[in-house]
Amino acid sequence: MTVLPADGFSPAAEFTDPSHDQWQSLVEGVLRRSGKDVEGAAAEEALSTSIEDGLTVRPLYTSADASPDPGLPGFAPFTRGSRATGNTTDGWDVRQRHELADPVRLNEALLGDLENGVTSLWLAVGGPGGVPVQGLARALEGVHLDLAPLVLDAGADPGPAVRELLGLHEARGLAKEAARGSLGVDPLGQAARTGAEPELGTAVDWALLCARAYPGLRALAVDALPYHDAGGSAAEELALSLATGVAYLRELTAAGLSVEEACAQLEFRYAATADQFLTIAKLRAARRLWARVAEVCGAPDAGAQRQHAVTSSVMMTRRDPWVNMLRTTLACLGAGVGGAESVTVLPFDHALGLPDAFARRIARNTSTILMEESHLARVTDPAGGSWYVERLTDELASSAWAFFQEIERAGGQAGALRSGMAQERLAATWAARSKDLARRKEPVTGVSEFPALDERPVERETAPAGPARGGLPTVRRDEAFETLRARSDAHLAATGSRPKVFLAALGPASVHTARASFAANLFLSGGIQPVHEPVSVDASTAAAAFAASGAGIACLCSTEALYAEQADGVAAALRAAGAEQVFLAGRPAEYAGADVHVFAGCDVVAVLSSELDRMGVA
Repeated sequence: MTVLPADGFSPAAEFTDPSHDQWQSLVEGVLRRSGKDVEGAAAEEALSTSIEDGLTVRPLYTSADASPDPGLPGFAPFTRGSRATGNTTDGWDVRQRHELADPVRLNEALLGDLENGVTSLWLAVGGPGGVPVQGLARALEGVHLDLAPLVLDAGADPGPAVRELLGLHEARGLAKEAARGSLGVDPLGQAARTGAEPELGTAVDWALLCARAYPGLRALAVDALPYHDAGGSAAEELALSLATGVAYLRELTAAGLSVEEACAQLEFRYAATADQFLTIAKLRAARRLWARVAEVCGAPDAGAQRQHAVTSSVMMTRRDPWVNMLRTTLACLGAGVGGAESVTVLPFDHALGLPDAFARRIARNTSTILMEESHLARVTDPAGGSWYVERLTDELASSAWAFFQEIERAGGQAGALRSGMAQERLAATWAARSKDLARRKEPVTGVSEFPALDERPVERETAPAGPARGGLPTVRRDEAFETLRARSDAHLAATGSRPKVFLAALGPASVHTARASFAANLFLSGGIQPVHEPVSVDASTAAAAFAASGAGIACLCSTEALYAEQADGVAAALRAAGAEQVFLAGRPAEYAGADVHVFAGCDVVAVLSSELDRMGVA
């Protein structure tokens, strides 16, 4: 609908609506000036981006990009939200996670969070990384359990923690109707983590108890984090969570619960990443998929999925961890706009050990700022109606549904885990993504891009070792580069200096700066210190400059024209001065003096790992 000013005149009235062909013609002109002579659909294709799950993001979406009707918020298929009002009433639930074994320290942290904006608590209980079951009462002193919902993460044997919590409710004289939160029982998720056979019977018992006596408690968590943490894609995360939810539905309805009662016992947990649009689409697609399951089961109105989003641990880096604040902010934004009812922002130092008070404060304030200052919760499904988001939601849902069907044919979630089918699929996805990370096609700021070798390490108290994992692995985007940087650190500690590379820049700064900066960034990502002094060299000055640099290798940096004139001569001078290896910043070409070419898209991890090996850097 077009809204006209009071005088009825539209400021755009004199302008004609541009056509898709006109836009495409303009794109052709821009690409032609950049050296790409393409026309028509090929021009648009050149600006398209391939993402995970075989999906493609195009540069332009229009009303012609039809997608299924997403419905209305609060109504099936719940794509636009599980509740009609979304998070507009009170914002999303700010759920802070805690992994402290000392009940006294944990109590201080819990009360501090609740006094400063956190609205629910997610506790690790039992095991090497959680508070002991017998210390739960001390940890929860002063916590009003009827006001602050509690979510348990009690590992493979949740029974003792659940009994302790319910006993604590009784000891405080709280009515069973006042209990809030989730018991977090997830035998299939634990099976994915540990490789053990899932025990579903106990989970069913707890669900029956909650359904009959504790209406405010959900017994089961459908946790998709193990699949995301193992390197799975968004569609794989959705499909595996869907298969888990269906498996629980079968068990609960077989035990006597109706479909509506069984659905009410489930809370779904998803990872939120710094790809805000993919996160938004994933949460919307998850609701649509679960609504379809409920519809097939004969209870379409029961398909309003309860969602808990957690910022991704895979994206968190150990180097330059301050950048994690930006990543978690984007992830939290995506989770909130995507319609998650509860959001956990992991502290920026999560990958380094136990978070300190400052990191926990930043984590909880991320949600507060997005809600109270950016007003992200003021609108239900603010991304709804975006042709891009609606199309991405539809394509993601279709891809996830196809994989879900494969899982069901393999015997359901338990069968897919038992046979190794799920593990193989996730491993293949991570292997493909690892290649993009190694080639910096998926850059990691502060690690593979713009690393700072001289940064002061951020140190944190070592976190307790988690439960032994015999199932799915855990991965990080920074791990390959972290290995390289650790080798450089060890060399620095042993010798007092880092491995160095001399940047032999040819010609004036105006022509070599781009490639010199590229080369410096590339070598820094592997912990190799670039030396760029003097600014420019030629065949007559390169040997002395190299000798003064203290480096053992060199990299030529300039334009193709200057390479043709000077590369071989300068390389010969560098070799005469003792250069053991001569790199050239640019795509492979015939230069007699260059041993290795480094360029955008090359396997940086392989190149630098090989070079550190050759240097003897352990």
